Amino acid sequence: MTYLDYSATTFPSDDVLNEFVSAAKEYRGNPNSSHTLGIKAKKRIDEATLNIANILKVNADEIIYTSGASESNNLAIKGVCSKYKTGHIITTKLEHSSVVAPINRLCNNDFEVSFASLKEDGTIDIDYLKSIIREDTRLVSIVGVDSELGIKQNIEEIGLLLKQYPNILFHVDATQLIGKSYFNFENVDLVSFSAHKFFGIKGIGCLIKKHNVKLIPQIDGGASTTKYRSGTPALELIVSLEKALELAYKDFDKKLKYINELNKDIKKFLKIYPTIMINNTSKSIDQIINFSVKNSKELVDLLTKEGICLSTKSACSTQEALSKSVMCLYNDENRANESIRVSISYVTSKEDIEKFKEAFIKCYEEIN
Repeated sequence: MTYLDYSATTFPSDDVLNEFVSAAKEYRGNPNSSHTLGIKAKKRIDEATLNIANILKVNADEIIYTSGASESNNLAIKGVCSKYKTGHIITTKLEHSSVVAPINRLCNNDFEVSFASLKEDGTIDIDYLKSIIREDTRLVSIVGVDSELGIKQNIEEIGLLLKQYPNILFHVDATQLIGKSYFNFENVDLVSFSAHKFFGIKGIGCLIKKHNVKLIPQIDGGASTTKYRSGTPALELIVSLEKALELAYKDFDKKLKYINELNKDIKKFLKIYPTIMINNTSKSIDQIINFSVKNSKELVDLLTKEGICLSTKSACSTQEALSKSVMCLYNDENRANESIRVSISYVTSKEDIEKFKEAFIKCYEEIN
C-alpha cells in the first residue's frame, strides 16, 4: 500500500503513541480534582501546554484544547459572532466546510458574508479585502493553507491590515499550515488546528485565543483547562499533541528540502502528459500536488486497486462535488471536476513515488 493522502490525515508516530500510553498509565487522576493524583495530572498538562505555547510562540493561557480543528473553527466563529444580533463576516471560497457551515448558519440569522477576491496565484488581494471592510465587520476568517491546492496565504500582511481595525477579529484555520510550514501568528486573534495533520492522534486539537478576544463558550458544563471549553481534560491526548508538535519541527528545514525534491519529481513526471493541468500555484506548499486529468474519478479508482491511496479533493468534501478551490481559482467546471490531490510528507519515500508513477502509467493507459 502506497499512502499519498497526508493532507487528509497522517499516521501517529510510535513516539506519539508511546507518549499517549505512558501518560495513561502514569497519570490516573482527573486533572480537575484537588487530590494528589489530580494535582499531579494537572501539573503535567500545564507543562505540556507551556511547551506547546513556546513552539507556537503564544502564551500558555491562550490555548484552548478541543476535539480537533472542526470544533476549533466552530468555537472561533460562533464564539465571536454569537454575542452580536447582526454583523458582517469576511472569508474566502477556499475555506474548509467547518468554516463554511458555521458562517452559513450565522447568515441564516441576520449576518452577512463577503468573499475576499484572489489574485492569480491564489493569495488574497489585500486592496480588495480592505475595500469590503464595513463598520459592522465582526470577523475575518482566512484559511492559512487550503487543503486542496495548498496555497499559503500571507497571514502576516493580512494581520497588519486588520490591526488598523480594532473592532475586527482575525481568525486563521491553520490546520494545513502547522507542522508543514513556518508561521507567524503575532497579528492573528484566533488560530485553529488539529494534531492528526502532523502525525498526532485524532481527537485533539487547539484553538489559540488571544487575550483581547471575547469568546462565548459553545459547550456548557463548567470550567476545564479553560472556561471556554467544558469537559474533563484529555491528558493523554494533550501530551501526545505536545510530542507530535515537537517532532514536527525537529530538523524542519531538512524535512522541507526533502519534500521539495519529491514535489519536483512528481510534477516533472506529470508534465510528461500534455493533457494534465497542474493546479498548484507558486504560493502552494510542496506537500500538496493538485492536477486535473480526464476521467479522474475512474483513474483514482484504478489507482486504488493498485494500492495507491490518494484523493480527488478534501476528505471532508462530498466526493461527487466539484473541487471548490480549483473552481474558485480557474473558473473551469471540467478542470474542477477532474482534479486529483496527491499529498506527501517527510515520511514519503522515493520508492513510494516510483510506485505511484508505475501505477499511474498503467492506469492512465488503461483508460486512454
